[in-house]
Amino acid sequence: MVTFRWIGLEEGPRCLVATCPIVEQDPTTLHFVDWDELATFKTQKRSNEHLSARWLLEVALSEWGLVDITHLVVSRTNERAPFLEPIQGLWIQPTLPSISISHSQNLACVALVEQSWAVGIDAEPRSRPPTPSVYDMMAKGEELERLRSGELDALWAWTSKEAIQKAARQGMHLNPREIILPLEDNENKISIGDSIFQLVNLSIDDYQITLAWGKDVHPIRGPEDDLLDATREAMSNGEDWTVGCSTIRKNA
Repeated sequence: MVTFRWIGLEEGPRCLVATCPIVEQDPTTLHFVDWDELATFKTQKRSNEHLSARWLLEVALSEWGLVDITHLVVSRTNERAPFLEPIQGLWIQPTLPSISISHSQNLACVALVEQSWAVGIDAEPRSRPPTPSVYDMMAKGEELERLRSGELDALWAWTSKEAIQKAARQGMHLNPREIILPLEDNENKISIGDSIFQLVNLSIDDYQITLAWGKDVHPIRGPEDDLLDATREAMSNGEDWTVGCSTIRKNA
């Protein structure tokens, strides 16, 4: 069963979070299947996680309003952050939401937010909080002491930092020790470089779920985006240009 939650964010961008149980899926019925990645999985459990999350992304996009996804693919940055883009060669620039995907134990999660915003989501079972032995990998200084004393909830801190890593599209390239969480509940702005992220607690009974979001100050662009923008600028400036083969038909 899929659960959809429309999230009211402070500055007003549309945001949708979808969750579902992880179950076996038939990959031939899905559009967003990465067959190369699927072939690397050693266990059925890992395949089920990947396919359930991709299935959930498809139904979440339908709920978002993108009914036809046949012209889209899920690509990844060098840091493995997923994003939607048109199939290369279509030469289109549709308005697409930013995405984040998470799966843990028996739950898959997908978050969508309007274009020009960034989003990250992480879910972890409440039955499996981080052990004290990993606290010094998560935090340093005063924040580490807050973890050790129990003042800072370890599971919330873990999912918050994971969500921020995803929203920043850096994954583990962003050291979690460098992510300093707010001391007070009313302080909900975390600076990462020139980005500022906010956190939303979306927990359900058995899972701690945390959403991170903020302005997308480093939007993902491909070579087709650059060429389309250059073409559009040339047209608006009235420049004389021609696209086609080297032989131009006269009186065409």
